[in-house]
Amino acid sequence: MTDKTGIVTAAGSCIGRAVAIALLGAGYRGPLAGRRAGALPETGDLSGAGADAALPVTCDVGNPASVKALFDATGARFGRLDVLFNNAGSGTPPMPLEDIPVESWQAVVNANLSGAFYCTQEAFRMMKQQTPRGGRIINNGSISAHTPRPFSAPYTSTKHAITGLTKSTSLDGRAYDIACSQIDIGNAETPMTARMPQGVPQADGSMAPEPVMDVRHVADAVLHMASLPLDANVLFMTVMATNMPFVGRG
Repeated sequence: MTDKTGIVTAAGSCIGRAVAIALLGAGYRGPLAGRRAGALPETGDLSGAGADAALPVTCDVGNPASVKALFDATGARFGRLDVLFNNAGSGTPPMPLEDIPVESWQAVVNANLSGAFYCTQEAFRMMKQQTPRGGRIINNGSISAHTPRPFSAPYTSTKHAITGLTKSTSLDGRAYDIACSQIDIGNAETPMTARMPQGVPQADGSMAPEPVMDVRHVADAVLHMASLPLDANVLFMTVMATNMPFVGRG
């Protein structure tokens, strides 16, 4: 796989960093994209892949011009794109739906949904024109694409929308050998989930601890999806801590 190129968004920390390290370790090369410029070289260093394989690119996925610059840099440096992992996203602090500021709603939609769409558009343009044609787009959907947590309307809404984007991308990509997958992740252990073992809000209004799983399992799952030939696809995959309250949540 040493000739394969992949883009990981939000590659500077958490799930994005773990997936980027896994792809680079498997012989992929490509941009490490994210808003925090200082964190991206750290991901490359942790992978041990070297500067020739890992290219830090500062990018705000909610800005179409910034996304275009990312894909232009990919084409200029690596000549093609085989895998895009749409991972960048954000949420709001838990609060009653009616108290969520409009600006917060718009920021989450811009990062989680519009950003994935902009990246997918640019990926289509590259993958349709390159030789060999095609590639794979993997969306980070989250189990909130199925079932919400309390007080999470912006995040949950955008993750449900990602499922629609995944299906549309899969359909529209068929004619061009572009496959699209979605991975729905539950309680991967990262700094963002550090509070879960201490207790998080439940649907019945209580607080309860929730188990977490090693984020490496997510990276392994994404690597498996990415490594399939383009005539095979994992359309949806759920990877979660076995005992977390997802099945039967609420």
